Amino acid sequence: MLTWLRRTVATLVLLALAGSAVVYGILSLSLPALDGQGQSTAIGAPLTLERDALGQSVITAQNREDAAYALGFAHGQDRFFQMDLLRRNAAGELSELFGEAAIELDKRLRFHQFRVRSQTILQQLPKSDQTLLARYAQGVNEGQAQSGMKGFEYLLLGAEARPWKAEDSLLVIFSMYLDLQESTLKRDEALILVESLLGQKMVDFIIQPSNYQAALDGSEVHQDGVIIPKISDIAHFDVWYQIKELPLYGSNNWAVTGNHTDTGAAMVSDDMHLGLNTPAIWYRAQLNYNTAAGIPVQVSGVTLPGAPAIVVGSNNHIAWGFTNGYLDTADWIKLNPDVDKTWQVTEVLRLPDGKRQEFALTLSDYGPVKQIQDGAYALSWVAHRDYAVNLGLTGLEQAVSVDDALRRAEHIAIPVQNLVVVDASGNAAWRPTGAVPARQSPSDLAVASQDYSMDWQSNEVHRPVVKNPADGKIWTANSRVVSAQQHQRFGDGGYALGARAQQIRDRLMAQSQFNEADFMRLQLDNEARFLMPWHQLLSELLESRKARYSRDLAYLADWQACACPDSVGYTLVRRFRDQTIDLLFAPVENTLQQADGSLSPLKRYLEPAVWQLVSQQPSQWLQNYSDWDALLLAAYEAAKVQLRESEGSEMAAWQWGRVNQLEVKHPFSRQIPLLSGLLDMPVVPGFGDSYMPAVQKPAFGASQRFIAQPGHLDKAIMSVAGGQSGHPLSPFYRAGFNGYARGEAVPLLPGKISHRITFTPMN
Repeated sequence: MLTWLRRTVATLVLLALAGSAVVYGILSLSLPALDGQGQSTAIGAPLTLERDALGQSVITAQNREDAAYALGFAHGQDRFFQMDLLRRNAAGELSELFGEAAIELDKRLRFHQFRVRSQTILQQLPKSDQTLLARYAQGVNEGQAQSGMKGFEYLLLGAEARPWKAEDSLLVIFSMYLDLQESTLKRDEALILVESLLGQKMVDFIIQPSNYQAALDGSEVHQDGVIIPKISDIAHFDVWYQIKELPLYGSNNWAVTGNHTDTGAAMVSDDMHLGLNTPAIWYRAQLNYNTAAGIPVQVSGVTLPGAPAIVVGSNNHIAWGFTNGYLDTADWIKLNPDVDKTWQVTEVLRLPDGKRQEFALTLSDYGPVKQIQDGAYALSWVAHRDYAVNLGLTGLEQAVSVDDALRRAEHIAIPVQNLVVVDASGNAAWRPTGAVPARQSPSDLAVASQDYSMDWQSNEVHRPVVKNPADGKIWTANSRVVSAQQHQRFGDGGYALGARAQQIRDRLMAQSQFNEADFMRLQLDNEARFLMPWHQLLSELLESRKARYSRDLAYLADWQACACPDSVGYTLVRRFRDQTIDLLFAPVENTLQQADGSLSPLKRYLEPAVWQLVSQQPSQWLQNYSDWDALLLAAYEAAKVQLRESEGSEMAAWQWGRVNQLEVKHPFSRQIPLLSGLLDMPVVPGFGDSYMPAVQKPAFGASQRFIAQPGHLDKAIMSVAGGQSGHPLSPFYRAGFNGYARGEAVPLLPGKISHRITFTPMN
């Protein structure tokens, strides 16, 4: 019996090894060639595509069009499947890859008709931009086809890779609109539902201004006399729902003028906060080419695979970075059924087996139509306008000063961003850059169709600018940057609370001189300033029950006031806050859930309302609890129950680094855990949170960290949350991730070249 068991085990092991060998053999066949020679009809002169030890692409070409071809080739080699997902996501075409599981998602995405919009906009672009996209697309397709073997993703799915088209690059930009502005649509939809079900007083209570304001001019928005609604009159507590906290897609950036550096050059920092997956969203590249006037350009930074532009980086004259602007760029238009005409179009979803599924989409003169409660509402969104996307971002590559960059920024069409730009002469500036509708009265709630403004058809020309402020310091972090007066014009598209911005501002104001190491420390700042009032509230609550909570109090006393990996006290405070919000607003959430809604898109606003409740302690909000201490204790105990279920019964195991550990995974391993060892990045103890500069959640956070002084790029930093290649057997698949996870200063500029492909024109 024992011998038979040994033989069986040995046979299974051999089969497993053989299977692994086959898998690795097949995967190795699809590895791209990193050295050699190539020819193409898409280029006009010889060029080179080189890679350094991190896999950073270094492109040397005679002109920008040839550089676009080479960048497309590199993207096609290393990231084609990722690009495919981005274009299909925007177009609502994921069902063709993933089958019926993606149908509902595709229906939601097809609502925006981005495929048709991309085709239309492509034809309206200048011929030079059309050429650039065509060259890039040919590079993508030739790079993707170079290995001669389809990628492992398509092998697993049993699907074919569809060729890249010029319009697909515009879809990639539209995919970023969905990431960066879909929360604006959901915010307004949630407010419409709150107003409909719970009244205007509840709307005012939920979105009241907070104390966390850090506009560049120091102005504050106030709303005096906010009344706490009588909750028992309008909502009922039946079920305690968890209000899901949605990720705040955005970023931090800041800058100081040359007066605050030893070199005299201004310095910028930028870390963009996005979902973290494998492969990383960004792709490192350096482009070397000549302008039409023969002026050499060298620009280094990160690109978005699928688009031919450097998104964030430096050309040694200027350096720039972005954070999501969160200006109000969408309105829901309430249709009058007696006046407003609607019509239907048929949308077709294609499935892997050749089948099709059709569904009807309702349109109107104002935009696509959706039912909210019992009414029809049309979405007027800047992403639906012809001025939403273009290739204006490539213009920053050739800017020679802050003033030059600000002029070029006027022509950039992307989801509106806070552009912070600096130059080698010491200048620094901020400007909201991207598509902003010219309509003058943004609204939190629905707009009646008779009040619709035709200014929606135009991009706003007049934008605020701050250049070289008196204190020499600029900061943005997804909260309101514009003045209180400008806020009336540009509205609120889902601003962050402002705690991050305040902490960054205060750090900058506390210091006079800065270098790259100072900026990196600020990027990694995880001090828990925002949670200090919550720590005090919980400590005082438990102190009066010291005999029962002595161990808890010991952890709270040693919480270190930071989102530090070994802090149990931080975990207790953070989860206490979460559960308190969920419990207090359970009646509201319950009411919205019954109407297929949620407070989730509004949860970032609830901090001021919660503290108003805790301070004033209205009896009507007590639900079934005897007093406010009982309610708060119930929230704390619920937090502990949740931690026991997820982390185990030992409180010592509730360290923040474990509870909030960073898990950067591949989309396939999330569905097939057996692939985790092959596809995922190493797990990293949690080191940040949501309301501090070091933003980090289990699959969300700083997607890159960039710091630069133009003219001194030998000290510049660019750390990316993943490797260059999407191929798990590539030496570049995980290269650079460990440096990112450890907070190291990974250089922006490429290192020693280790691979080279030379291309010549094919006549």
